[in-house]
Amino acid sequence: MRICPEPDARPVFPPNIVIQVKALACELPFEKGIPLSRFSSDEIATAAMNRGIVAQISGSTVWRWLSEDAIKPWQHRSWIFPRDPQFEQKAARVLDLYQGIWQGSALRSDEFVMSADEKTSIQARCRIHRTLPTTAGQCMRVEHEYERLGALNYIAAWDVRHAKIFGRCEAKTGIQPFDGLVNDVMTQKPYASARRVFWIVDNGSSHRGQAAIQRLQARWPKLVLVHLPVHASWLNQIEIYFSILQRKVLTPNDFDSLKNLAQRIIAFQDRYEQTAKPFEWKFTKDDLSKMMKMLSQQSPPIARAA
Repeated sequence: MRICPEPDARPVFPPNIVIQVKALACELPFEKGIPLSRFSSDEIATAAMNRGIVAQISGSTVWRWLSEDAIKPWQHRSWIFPRDPQFEQKAARVLDLYQGIWQGSALRSDEFVMSADEKTSIQARCRIHRTLPTTAGQCMRVEHEYERLGALNYIAAWDVRHAKIFGRCEAKTGIQPFDGLVNDVMTQKPYASARRVFWIVDNGSSHRGQAAIQRLQARWPKLVLVHLPVHASWLNQIEIYFSILQRKVLTPNDFDSLKNLAQRIIAFQDRYEQTAKPFEWKFTKDDLSKMMKMLSQQSPPIARAA
């Protein structure tokens, strides 16, 4: 059904039709017997006509309706649903630290918060033809073919409140390289004389669990290791810096040796720190609670056959 008062006017559909089409767009097509992973606006229009929701409708009309509510079934993003039973509790501790709070008390000026992680397997790709710089009317040109010259790992720590970055390039990851980074930080001022230095880390093998806490605190009693929940690296601020490094230095990837790659990374680290400011972190504990409530309303994960 549609209402069209004038021959040249845009068709006006009843509100219940609009609602049904939007609901259709929010379905997974393969769960309704349609062999598609995602809908386009034209496919939604076709499905609406096949179901008898409307006799005739165009994809452009469907697109206009969906844009009103920012519904985009043709897009998708990867997602890992929280599986740690203490996800909210562990994440909340980290978000408190970003706000300068620990166990309900404000941090003092001689207490510091470090965010640390490893960026692994960074390849050195030497292009078969040298990269050509930008010219008038021509963007930079990077040869598609390349020779692999190996890979290295970049281990780094970010001072959340003072915008200082520490890092080192290593052939391998592990306890020894990570402890080397910790030593780089904890043996220099102001961290060496700090009351406490909080280290926010994920659950990587070099700093996982109670064993890592005992190992690090035995050597640096003022160090407090704070683990993120499993699969919550998006809460680790060092990942923001890694994304900047990826855009500014590692893309496009064109290095004639691992040594050159390591030198470029460390040179960028020094350059970045000269003008760096603390990241404006906006995700709060209230946002976390809302997210956890929303996820709790989702269907439980489907068991997959082995």
